Amino acid sequence: MLLQILLQAAEQGGAGLAVFGAAIGAGLAAIGAGLGIGKIGGSAVEGIARQPEAAGAIQTAMLIIAALIEAVALFAAVICLLISFKL
Repeated sequence: MLLQILLQAAEQGGAGLAVFGAAIGAGLAAIGAGLGIGKIGGSAVEGIARQPEAAGAIQTAMLIIAALIEAVALFAAVICLLISFKL
C-alpha cells in the first residue's frame, strides 16, 4: 500500500515525494528535539541530585542547551516548510 502511494506521488513529477520528504524531515526534527530535551532534563536532574550545591550552574547550562536544541529543531521545521511550499 505504501509503495502504491509513493509510485503515485512519483508520477506527479516528484513534487509529491518532495513534500513527503519534507514532512518526514519535520517529524524527525521534532523527535530529535524531544529526545535531546529529555536527555538533558534527565542528566540535569541526576547532576543536581549528586551535587545539590551546583544546582544553579547546572540549571543555567541546561536551559542554554535546551534553547539551542529548540532553535535547531525550529530551523529544521522551517526548512521543511520552505521545501514543501516551494513546489
